[in-house]
Amino acid sequence: RSGASMGTIAVHEFIALDGVYQDPGWTFEYGFDPRMGETLGEITGSAKAILLGRRTYEMFAPAWSTRTVEDDPGAPFFNDTHKYVVGATEPNVEWGPSTRLGAYDPEAIRRLKDEIDGTIYISGSGTLVRGLLADGLVDDLHLFVYPVARGTGDRLFRDGVDPTKLRLKSTDVYDNGVVHLDYGPA
Repeated sequence: RSGASMGTIAVHEFIALDGVYQDPGWTFEYGFDPRMGETLGEITGSAKAILLGRRTYEMFAPAWSTRTVEDDPGAPFFNDTHKYVVGATEPNVEWGPSTRLGAYDPEAIRRLKDEIDGTIYISGSGTLVRGLLADGLVDDLHLFVYPVARGTGDRLFRDGVDPTKLRLKSTDVYDNGVVHLDYGPA
């Protein structure tokens, strides 16, 4: 792609030591280190779009759409940024500016990366992220690893998938025991 600037996909996940990312309510007991907020602010600050799987979109919509900047500094980002939703079935909610991309299609994601100059931010959306990783479409995989093994729950990397090799780009260690690992393609 000669000279064309293109978007990058940045994935953000709160994850346990055993890979569980489902229902991040368990992260609350560790508190929220202000430096984690700074890291997240850097990730979302350059974002021009949000890409979500249908289930995550349906979970986020009621939670974020009622929040204001006074409730959460991240609210305007989530509510006002254009959202692209991947899923074979239509989401059952409407939320801010959004476009439905239909079932997962790596070509549609590549087109989106070509169209958007800046970061495309993803949170949660495990099924979508697994597809993107398998297709080599993730530029930054930001894992916030908590010092706990959950023992149960949906894991980001499931058994039986092809090996996923990544390259460590940067790390942060926070006072609450959480470690931030930024991985890119190997």
